[in-house]
Amino acid sequence: MQKTSVPVFVPLPPYVVEALDEMPNVHSSYFFWSGNGLPKTTVADWQQSLRKLCEIATVQGGHAHRFRDTFAVELLLAGVPIDHVSILLGHSSVKSTEKSYAPREKARQEQLEAAVMKSWPVEPQALRLVAH
Repeated sequence: MQKTSVPVFVPLPPYVVEALDEMPNVHSSYFFWSGNGLPKTTVADWQQSLRKLCEIATVQGGHAHRFRDTFAVELLLAGVPIDHVSILLGHSSVKSTEKSYAPREKARQEQLEAAVMKSWPVEPQALRLVAH
């Protein structure tokens, strides 16, 4: 949800939906919550379980927010405009997204450099200036 309280929906790949549908659920409307207790408590419980799982799997710095970071970076690498990524992350401003993700992603910079190099003419004499 955006900080403006506007809900954001993100589609899931069909194979993820199929895997979730195969899980035993204790509530018909939720995958990871019984519907009892506070959502905040449930989130804290899942975060603790995930931390333990990351320790067992020896994932350095493993935490729930890492999935969010991976989601954002993969969207950017796939060419999704940063303003769209910002909305999907629920940021109130694209500035937050730019500050968090654009400058630190080396692979994104490499993609941008490759895109610029694709624009170079094969032969130098093919270069022409475009009037603006």
